[in-house]
Amino acid sequence: MTVGRALRAVRRRTARRRAAFLAFFLVMGPGIITGFAGNDAGGVTTYTSVGAHYGYALLWLLLISTAGLAVIQEMCARMGAVTGKGLSDLIRERFGVRWTIVAMLALLVANGINVAAEFAGIAASLRLLGVPPIVSVPVAGLAIWALVVFFTYRVVERTLFVLLLAFLAYPLSAFIIGPDWGKVAEGLTIPSLPPEQAALLAALALVGTTITPYMQFYIQSSIVDKGIDRDRYRFVRLDVLVGAVLTGLSGLFIVVVAGAVLFPSGVVVGTAADAAAALRPLAGAQAELLFGMGLFGASMLAALVMPLSTSYAICEAFGWESGISHDFGDAPVFMGLFTLLLVVGGAFVVLFPEDLLIELILVSQAVQGLLLPVVLVFILKLAGDRALMGDAANGPVARVLGWGMAALASALSVLYVLAGVLGL
Repeated sequence: MTVGRALRAVRRRTARRRAAFLAFFLVMGPGIITGFAGNDAGGVTTYTSVGAHYGYALLWLLLISTAGLAVIQEMCARMGAVTGKGLSDLIRERFGVRWTIVAMLALLVANGINVAAEFAGIAASLRLLGVPPIVSVPVAGLAIWALVVFFTYRVVERTLFVLLLAFLAYPLSAFIIGPDWGKVAEGLTIPSLPPEQAALLAALALVGTTITPYMQFYIQSSIVDKGIDRDRYRFVRLDVLVGAVLTGLSGLFIVVVAGAVLFPSGVVVGTAADAAAALRPLAGAQAELLFGMGLFGASMLAALVMPLSTSYAICEAFGWESGISHDFGDAPVFMGLFTLLLVVGGAFVVLFPEDLLIELILVSQAVQGLLLPVVLVFILKLAGDRALMGDAANGPVARVLGWGMAALASALSVLYVLAGVLGL
């Protein structure tokens, strides 16, 4: 009898574990996809530039921003599950139409430039294989447009998961090169920041590209679009944590590759594609190809997520119908804005000089960093509002970590502006 009860208890525990795993598998996606989407073409460019110019010196900041990413993304996911509303919808309800318009205009400008940056990343990565931008950009844009317009949320999400495999290129590149891991550990644990505008810009861009404003709008909207409620939220929390950790590791490996190969040689790079090309004579053709593959996957992923995020945010802000599973007839503004961002971003890459595009990419990363403190304040006030969130409102630990991240982002923004004014 005792043995029988023990066997039944084991079977029940096994069944519960299987049920929990299945539940996680069904809801997983928003946190992992959103996190990796932050490591887009602009993000890869930023990480590469930081590693090439400062080696491993700013890795400690990446560690802090990754922890901040997990905290902030968890708040947005929780708000989506508890309220069933997107972030811009809640901003309009709590702070009014004027603040909503300001936030949406800033988001539209920053994201519009960044969509062009993603297509530039696609063009640059395929140019390494001899494919001209006049071919690669329209084909990629048409494929992304058709995926969203003609397929369901589930199909789109599965496609995004396939694109995530491209990020394996960065750890593989790092292990092929074989950096000094002791120096890497030193950069992660010993804070340092040169008092010059270039270094402050790099630090601001590093934080801004790890915790980009558009990611927060997207994750909350995707939680709502996927129909995840409070009962299943505990599985989403794990998804968010895993996504933040993997995103931070991906950024770490990009900085490590650039810091190990480009920093000692003094090679100056303006884009991630420059870094991939520079790796060939310094680290071999394998490293160049892997880095280029990673850039392509990252750019495709973000070229899909970023215009979606913008469309979600603006439509939710003004009460228009939104969602991947809708068609043009059901959600004309959502699909129309998504299409417009793809067309404008792709056309910009094909028609305008590369030097101008690179300058705009760098400016857009700084704009994301300057916009971040404003978006963080909105998130922290909403997630801490007990009238809105009930017992799911932020606790003491989340408040301290969240406001600490907002203070860091604000301090970097102020220092960057002061450095520009003082001419440092």
